[in-house]
Amino acid sequence: EIMWASQKARLGQLHLGRGAPQIFSRFKSLTLDTINKQVLAAEYAVRGRLPTRAAVIQQELTKGSKYPFNELVYCNIGNPQQVGQEPLTFNREVLALLTAPQLLSSAETLTQHGLISGEAVARAKEYIQHSAKVGAYTDSVGFQFIREEVCDFIKKRDGHRPDVKNVFLTNGASEGARLVMSALAAKHLGTVGFMAPIPQYPLYSALSTLMDCELVGYYLDEDKNWAVSLPALTAAYEDAVKKGIVVRALVVINPGNPSGNNLSAETLRDVVQFAKEKNLVLIADEVYQENILTKHPFKSMSSIMHELNLDLEVVSLHSLSKGFLGECGVRGGYCIFENFDPEIMQQFVKLKSIELCSNTVGQLSVGLMVRPPVADAAALYAKEKKDVLDSLRQKAEILRETLSALEGISLPEIGGAMYAFPQIKLPQAAIQEAAAHGVAPDEFYCMQALENTGLVVVPGSGFRQVEGTFHFRTTFLPTLDKMQRAMKSFAAFHNDFMKRYS
Repeated sequence: EIMWASQKARLGQLHLGRGAPQIFSRFKSLTLDTINKQVLAAEYAVRGRLPTRAAVIQQELTKGSKYPFNELVYCNIGNPQQVGQEPLTFNREVLALLTAPQLLSSAETLTQHGLISGEAVARAKEYIQHSAKVGAYTDSVGFQFIREEVCDFIKKRDGHRPDVKNVFLTNGASEGARLVMSALAAKHLGTVGFMAPIPQYPLYSALSTLMDCELVGYYLDEDKNWAVSLPALTAAYEDAVKKGIVVRALVVINPGNPSGNNLSAETLRDVVQFAKEKNLVLIADEVYQENILTKHPFKSMSSIMHELNLDLEVVSLHSLSKGFLGECGVRGGYCIFENFDPEIMQQFVKLKSIELCSNTVGQLSVGLMVRPPVADAAALYAKEKKDVLDSLRQKAEILRETLSALEGISLPEIGGAMYAFPQIKLPQAAIQEAAAHGVAPDEFYCMQALENTGLVVVPGSGFRQVEGTFHFRTTFLPTLDKMQRAMKSFAAFHNDFMKRYS
């Protein structure tokens, strides 16, 4: 009876006609008290409070509410096609034929009317001959013929050809990062740490938290265009070891997000040798390798490792989402494992098998990324590629000129990727008001910018930064016209903000 009374205190009774009462819980099984605490602790600033507020403003604008602006300008996330970039014609033609193969029966008519290129038809037929059925599962690691194309791409880019068995097709680069980090998160070894650059892309801090590991941040040198330095790497590593952290991997994002840097070959050599010396797995996040704004070209970590003839475990990540494709929603990418123990590779295959396979449209799109057209579709493809990259360069310059001219804002040279990470020296009064609102000073600033200009950016605190400094991350992806208007209104806002809190 005592137990029944206790149960009644927790459970409600609902009588449905005759018979015994049916017992229903007034409480949910999964609550904030019972959820995995690592899920609660994980944060992802790119989709944090500012974009949430922006979504509310967007709804209010749609309903006719009045703001100092007529539309939002989204510079908070690297999502090119959301803000005006058009998909490449050849890639979409091939995908159209592969997702609706009945169109191939009318391919001759379509090409005669100029609706589709002959090369797109040929590529679609070639892929179909390889049993490219988008509605069917593939091998867990992806279509082998696409993975062979990735190997050809690496051979052309770096001069060496990876083993196709070590190439996995993934749902974007993020899946590859999660795959390798989950294998490294060996709690029986102690507290595992992952080294990552500060400022860092929140994927790595979020995954570290979810896996109950530590993010070991190494600071990039803002005064040297966000360069990686050996002293910073060494200091971060040694500090972690003193705390009892078992450091297992080194993440390098190049070109950088959010820093927008493009590391030199000399720096990359230092990084590779450091990873080898400390016996770390090197995770090379290289999704922005086509977005280069510096005079020196992009160099892959893998190529440096081969030049130095080092036996170093390297995981290289690439994606459809960035570069000049901007196919974020297609969710395609690859990861390449080098110098891993064959028994470990079997475990990676097992982990990949749990999810059956990555999506087939994304896999096929990887083939289109690494093997561009060379026949009748080549000229248009080259023009579209050039237009995208030239536009990014032009908008990056507009962004840098505008921000660098503003009081209290400094911005290093933008070397690559599609982001800038300017520093803002906020007046003390603004810092105090932010504290009164219970938010970080740079978040307060960015929220004010949103409310007054419609520009959506991300506070630097979401990426971590040197204590006492404040930044924000912005893309330069919106159309040229929108970027020009956004920069003009932002400059007016910033000047007013600085005067108000001086």
